[in-house]
Amino acid sequence: MKLYGLIGFPLGHSFSAAFFEQKFGREGIDALYRNFELSDIGQFTELLAEIPDIEGLNVTIPYKQQIIPYLTSLSPQARAIGAVNVVKVRKDADGNVIGLEGHNTDCPAFARTLASLLPIDCPTALVLGSGGASKAVCVALDSLGIKYTVVSRTPQSGQISYNDISQDVIIRNKVIINTTPLGMHPKIDECPDIPYDAITVNHICYDLVYNPEETLFLKKASERGARICNGLNMLHLQALLSWQIWNTEC
Repeated sequence: MKLYGLIGFPLGHSFSAAFFEQKFGREGIDALYRNFELSDIGQFTELLAEIPDIEGLNVTIPYKQQIIPYLTSLSPQARAIGAVNVVKVRKDADGNVIGLEGHNTDCPAFARTLASLLPIDCPTALVLGSGGASKAVCVALDSLGIKYTVVSRTPQSGQISYNDISQDVIIRNKVIINTTPLGMHPKIDECPDIPYDAITVNHICYDLVYNPEETLFLKKASERGARICNGLNMLHLQALLSWQIWNTEC
């Protein structure tokens, strides 16, 4: 039986294991998917040593960037993004690990799900957060021809802080994407600190968080008439792309 899993911390919010278990049962696949909570990325090497049957892993918060030094290669897209959410474990005929490939399926999954929501004329976007998920979102926005501004608690060059988000900034940017874990189960009473009163029916608000189904960020946006979308469809699509990577020889 092949073994796959998810690494991150914490993992109580994740639906990945349930998604793959349903897929395996529905399609008669002899495989198992487990959650591996790592309180420190240094435990990654120990995990592979203790459980050598692992064939592939998904990577979530907070390790999408921290995992990179442990890998032997990166796909061109993962290298361009600077973040990894899929690890393919390559083995020789005897089952010994000979390579750890890093890939990113967040980017194409986000691009496809957002594209279905967009009007013909692409608006500009605010990307809330600057972590690994944010980097994938930014590359996806580039591919869609959407100009964007990244908002960070510790802004780097070209970014802005949450204190810089005025009502005018919200009005000018008709797409707002939350890439932070704010509002994720169990801390469902949290949300990014932005002027929600400036959101209108012309806005699209997308939250990568999918548990709960409607975060406080999405609820506040919906109350202002915005179109909203959570990250569940993105999760499903990136998971299917992960499965393709794990089961493709090239």
